[in-house]
Amino acid sequence: MTGGQPTRVLLADDHALVRRGLRLILESEPDFTVVAEAGDGAQAVALAREVEVDLAVLDVAMPRLTGLHAAREMSRRSPALPILMLSMYDNEQYFFEALKAGASGYVLKSVADQDLVSACRGAVRGEPFIYPDALTTLMREHLHRAGRGEPVPERVLTAREAEVVKLIAEGCSSREIAALLVISTKTVERHRANILQKLDMRDRTQLTRYAIRTGLLEA
Repeated sequence: MTGGQPTRVLLADDHALVRRGLRLILESEPDFTVVAEAGDGAQAVALAREVEVDLAVLDVAMPRLTGLHAAREMSRRSPALPILMLSMYDNEQYFFEALKAGASGYVLKSVADQDLVSACRGAVRGEPFIYPDALTTLMREHLHRAGRGEPVPERVLTAREAEVVKLIAEGCSSREIAALLVISTKTVERHRANILQKLDMRDRTQLTRYAIRTGLLEA
């Protein structure tokens, strides 16, 4: 609770059933109340400006703007706002990008019924949260790479490039992507070229498969 009142939560996920379930989990506790719901990242950013909230809980993979982009925007406008990221995937890139975006925790949807409430309470207290299996997964992956003699890159794509991939996979044109991300069309085209080169890919179809495989886009 904040000041004796329930913590006011902004909940963002593009699946209404998932939002309903998460809301039930949170509002089964007396110290939380969901005061706003968003179905995509752009709506979440807009609601964060319009509604008084004490905590934002954002899905990583959402239409229009990713949860990572939304988290960065919210952190820039309200640095003191605690943010938790939700994900279906044990993905180290998204985990580290979430921290860089200003999130204080990363919760898997598959164990949200166990971890979400404690993660939210920790975030409100200013404490970071990462579920134990994530640490195990990250350590195992790094050890496997080291054992194979492979380099351990910080990340494959930048956060902005990941957003561009997601929007391309959703069928957005370069002009639409530019408007959503508030960048020029030329910058979008430059990102597209860099992405294709980095991933050794040729077209939208391959980028869409990559977006689904890495959790940027849900199949």
